[in-house]
Amino acid sequence: MALHKLQVDDFYDDTYKLIAIHCGLEDYRLAYLLNKNLDLNLKRKVEDLDFKYLKSSYSIFEWENELEYVRWNLISNVCKKEEDGLYSTGTLFETNHKVLKTFNLISEYKNVDYFIKISDEIKNVSERLILNKLHSIPQIITSYTVDPLKIKSKDHLIF
Repeated sequence: MALHKLQVDDFYDDTYKLIAIHCGLEDYRLAYLLNKNLDLNLKRKVEDLDFKYLKSSYSIFEWENELEYVRWNLISNVCKKEEDGLYSTGTLFETNHKVLKTFNLISEYKNVDYFIKISDEIKNVSERLILNKLHSIPQIITSYTVDPLKIKSKDHLIF
């Protein structure tokens, strides 16, 4: 009897394009601009991406274009949380100060604010056309494609 061993890579789907976006906008403003300039219909999902072990959550917008078999996701790469800071107990007055901690969904790209994930089964989405439209939006500083196979934490992009 033959035994087939399943690997984690057997379930990994790398049929998507990934675009990094640098901008200082809030997530809902960027989603509005993308909808307007790329003819999308991105809507915020009810639940954010939540990583309990990192104690962080990331906003996610999604639109499934059923006519072209394309799923678009806008994912925040930055989560800022306010936590209690360390303080000395040997002082006369107890001070309790807060520290702002920053977490990243994809830690290799700490300067990226958002990612666009395009799951394209038929491969009819032109990355060059999308990047040209993104570069025409004045609020976006820069955008570029990222090779998903070179990302160590690519499992964070499975949802």
